[in-house]
Amino acid sequence: MFNARLWNITLRTAHIAAMGVLLGGHAFVPAEQRDRLLLSLWLTIGTGACLGLLETGGRLTWFHQGRGLMTLGKLGLLGTVPWLWEYRGLRLAVLLTVVVIASVGSHMPARFRYYSVVYRQILECRNGPGTARLDAESIPSVER
Repeated sequence: MFNARLWNITLRTAHIAAMGVLLGGHAFVPAEQRDRLLLSLWLTIGTGACLGLLETGGRLTWFHQGRGLMTLGKLGLLGTVPWLWEYRGLRLAVLLTVVVIASVGSHMPARFRYYSVVYRQILECRNGPGTARLDAESIPSVER
């Protein structure tokens, strides 16, 4: 039996832990010890990708909503970290930017999280946090 909420909590916990180790490691571990941080980097990317897939609810709408675009942006920034290994300050700036995007994305109003850049309106998807706060009568529901 697939329990989406259980998987969401498990993946989110692993993701936050991996990102915490990754960010702290880049702040305090010398570049020569790169191998010590690679596992945290790949765990952060992997759990983030899995969370994104879980959040889609099997629909493509998520990818062009604010919530999906922010997640894809974070994953893209994390993907640059291996190429920035020799530039500690830049790596740390990228990781701190990811944390800012994550914080803003997690706490911004539903009207921004569920806004579709394709349809140029808020779309209710019946999944994800914040959907209860959307006004269902004025927002078209899209199943994609």
